[in-house]
Amino acid sequence: MPNRKQNLVVVGNGMVGHRLLELMVEKGATDRWNLITFCEEPRVAYDRVSLSRYFMDMTAADLTLVEPGFYQANGIQIYMHDRVVEIDRERQLVRSANGVEVAYDRLVLATGSYPFVPPIKGNDAAGTFVYRTIEDLDAIKAYAQQSKVGVVVGGGLLGLECANALKNLGLETHVVEFAPRLMPVQIDDAGGSMLKGKIEELGVKVHTSKVTTEIVSENGKLARMEFADKTSLSTDMIVFSAGIRPRDELARQCGLEMGDRGGIMIDESCQTSDPQVYAIGECALYQGRIFGLVAPGYQMAEVASDHLLEVATAQSFAGADMSTKLKLLGVDVASFGDNFAKTPGSKELAVGDAVAGTYKKLVVSADGKLLLGGILVGDASAYGTLLQLMQNQMPLPENPLSLLVPATAGAAPSMSVDSLPDTAQICSCNNVTKGQICAAIQDDNLTDMPTLKKCTKAGTGCGGCVPLVKDLLQSELKKAGVEVKNHLCEHFAYSRQELYHLLRVGQIKSFDELLAQHGKGHGCEICKPAVGSMLASSWNDHVLNTPHIGLQDTNDAFLANIQKDGTYSVIPRVPGGEITPEKLIVLGQVAQEFDLYTKITGAQRVDLFGARVDQLPLIWRRLVDAGFESGHAYGKALRTVKSCVGSTWCRFGVQDSTSLAIEVELRYRGLRSPHKLKSAVSGCTRECAEAQGKDFGIIATENGWNLYVCGNGGMKPQHAVLLATDIDKETLIKYIDRFLVFYIRTADRLERTSTWFNKLEGGLDYLKQVIIEDSLGIAEELEAQMQYHVDTYQCEWQTTIENPEKMQRFRHFVNADAADPSLCYVQERGQKRPATAAERATLATVQ
Repeated sequence: MPNRKQNLVVVGNGMVGHRLLELMVEKGATDRWNLITFCEEPRVAYDRVSLSRYFMDMTAADLTLVEPGFYQANGIQIYMHDRVVEIDRERQLVRSANGVEVAYDRLVLATGSYPFVPPIKGNDAAGTFVYRTIEDLDAIKAYAQQSKVGVVVGGGLLGLECANALKNLGLETHVVEFAPRLMPVQIDDAGGSMLKGKIEELGVKVHTSKVTTEIVSENGKLARMEFADKTSLSTDMIVFSAGIRPRDELARQCGLEMGDRGGIMIDESCQTSDPQVYAIGECALYQGRIFGLVAPGYQMAEVASDHLLEVATAQSFAGADMSTKLKLLGVDVASFGDNFAKTPGSKELAVGDAVAGTYKKLVVSADGKLLLGGILVGDASAYGTLLQLMQNQMPLPENPLSLLVPATAGAAPSMSVDSLPDTAQICSCNNVTKGQICAAIQDDNLTDMPTLKKCTKAGTGCGGCVPLVKDLLQSELKKAGVEVKNHLCEHFAYSRQELYHLLRVGQIKSFDELLAQHGKGHGCEICKPAVGSMLASSWNDHVLNTPHIGLQDTNDAFLANIQKDGTYSVIPRVPGGEITPEKLIVLGQVAQEFDLYTKITGAQRVDLFGARVDQLPLIWRRLVDAGFESGHAYGKALRTVKSCVGSTWCRFGVQDSTSLAIEVELRYRGLRSPHKLKSAVSGCTRECAEAQGKDFGIIATENGWNLYVCGNGGMKPQHAVLLATDIDKETLIKYIDRFLVFYIRTADRLERTSTWFNKLEGGLDYLKQVIIEDSLGIAEELEAQMQYHVDTYQCEWQTTIENPEKMQRFRHFVNADAADPSLCYVQERGQKRPATAAERATLATVQ
C-alpha cells in the first residue's frame, strides 16, 4: 500500500453510493483514502424507498439520508449536480459533464437504474411521467393540478406506490398491468386476486392483462390509452412504473464486461472485469441477476468496503434474499423465499379469508418440517417470525397451518425471539444480526428503541423488522433483570388499563383521591392529564371543575387549541357536516367582528383562528346563543363524524348517511378517550366520507350497515378492519358503544385505536368475540357506561360561560384585562395571518 492517500471515486450518490461512503468512514478509511463522489441530482442521497411519502407527510429535507455536515466533517469531496460522462481506464480518471477530471486508484460505480418506459407509440407525449426522483414527483404534482384522471402503467411494487401517490393527489386513479395479476413477481394468482379486490375497495381501478398499443393525444393534451383488445381508457396523465433497467452506459463505454441484457458483471468481491473498478447496487449484475431492492445494494456496499480496506475477514457477496414486506395503499403485502413452490417436492398450505380480506400461503419442504417461502396479503403481521423460521432453517410446529391462523386470546406465541440463533439476520436492509443487536443492548446498556435503532441501524430501512427488534430489546432487558414495566409514570406503579380499573371499581372521583390510594408523590405532566381523561370518560364531570382544572393540558385548560403565536382556534361542532345558512352567517359575522382567520377543515367544520384568550368567552357566547356547541377539537375526545349526502341527494346512495352521522356524532360528542377519535358515515360503497380511514367508520349497504374499526390517517395511515356486516342501526349503535368503551378502558395513554388494535392479542377475531359474542361477559356493562355518558353530556363551553368563576381564567394578564400587545399580523389573500420574524422587524422599523 503506497504512503500517499489514494483516491476512491464513487460515481453515484444514491442510497447505495452513500451507504458505501458511510461504511468507509465507519471503518476508518479516511486515513488512507481521499473519498470523492459525484451526485448528478441537485440534492444529496435521500430515501428513495419512502418516496411516496413526499406526497403525504415528508419534505425533501425529511427524506435525506445525509446527516448535516457529514461530508464536510469527514473530508469527502462531493461534486453536486454533476454527472460523470466518461471513464478513462487506461489513465484511471473520470470526466464529468461540467469538465471536472479526477484521477482514481479505485472506482466504484453506484449509478443505480432508470425507469423502464415500454416502447409504446406516444409514450413521450406531454402528460407522461416516470416515478424515480423528487424532481419527477414535483413534475407529477404540478401536472396533477390540471388533471382529473391518472393512470399508472405497471402493477408492481413501485407501481402501486405510485398509484397511492396519485390517489393522494385527488385523481381518479387507474393501474394498468400487462400481467394477469398485480405484483406478478411476488404473489400468486390467489394473492393477486385478493390484493386487487382490496385495492379496488380503496377506489383505485385495476386493469390486468392489458397490452397498451398506443397513447393518444388530442389538441396537444393526453386523451386516452388504446389496448390490444380494442378497448381504451381515457386519462389526463400517465406515470410509467413498469420496472427498472441498470444504468450501465459508462461501463459499456469503457469496455467492462456486461450481461447479455445489460448490467455490469461483478464477482463475489463486487469487482468488475477491471480489478480497479467495482460496481454495487442496481447497476451491478451478479450471476445473471440484477437486485432491485436496497438491501442487496447495502450488502454489496459492505462487501466492497471490506475489500477496498483489505479487511482480513472480508465478506463476500453470494446473492441476496429478495424477501419483501410492504404496505401498499394501506394493504399489507409480503413475500419471501420460494414463494412459488419451485423446489422439487415442496408443498403449499394456504388460507384465504374473503371477509377479512386476507390471503396467507406457506411453502414447506416435502417432509413438512422446514419452511421454504410464503406469501401474505392483507395481514403480514407474521412476516418477521416466518422469515426467521425460513432463514434459520428452524423446525416447523407439528401443524404448520397454526402459523397462519390468528392466535386466540391468551395463546402462547408460536416462536419467541429467544429461539433464534445469534446469526439470524434481523434487519436485512442494514444486515444486522440478532447477535449484534443483543451485544449493543448489553454492552451499551441500551433500554429504548430510538437509541437502539440509532446505534445498530436495525429498523431504519424499510421498517419491516421493527417488531422483532422491539421483542429482542424487551427479551434482553428481562434477562438482564431490568423489569420491563408499563407503568403510567413514576407516581403510579400501574399501567393505564390497571389504573382505569382501580378508578372505576373504587368509584374514585378525583386525582388526589387516586394518588392517595394507589400512587405516591405529587403527580406529573404525564399522569395528571391521563388521569384527567380517565375521570372525564368515567364520570363526565366538567373538566374545568375545581378538582380537575389542574390536571388539564393547555388546550383543555382553555377549551381551545393554542397556536404558534399564542392565540387560539375556535371550532364549533357541526354534526355530520350539516349546517344551515343562518349558522354559516353567524360564523361569518363572528369572524368579522373578532377579525379571525377562517378556514374549512378536512372534517367538514369551520376553523376560526387568531382568537385571544380574553376573546374566547365572548366568541363562544355568540356561538352558543346561535345554537353551536363545543367541537372538542382541543381534547382527546370525539372530534367529528364526517358524512356524505347519502341517499337523500346522491344518485348512488343506498342509505341516509347524513342523518345517521348526526345521530352518531350527537351520541358520542364529548366522549374523552386515550387519544382523539374520528368517525365517518358513507352512504354507499363509493366511500366518499372515507369511513375506512377512521377510528370507527360506517358504510351503507343494501341490507343495512357495515362497521369498520381501528383505522386512522395522519403520519402512519392504517386501513380500518371490518368488524360487522349488514347490521341494523340498533345493532350498529350497540357495537359502537361496546367498542369505544372497551378501547377507552384498555388502551395505553395517547394510543390511537389503530395502534391499540395492532397490539391486541388475537387481533380481529378476539375483538369480534368481545364486541359481538360478548366472550368476556361485559357487554351490558360497556353499554351502560356509554349510556351514562350520553345521559350526562354537557356542552363544556355553555357550562363555562354560565359560570363566573370559570370565566375568570380567560384573561391574558392575571391582574389586568389588557390584551397581549405582542401579537402582530399581516394581510394575505384578504385575511390576517401571523407575521414572520422578518415581517415583524420591518413593521417595527416602520413604526
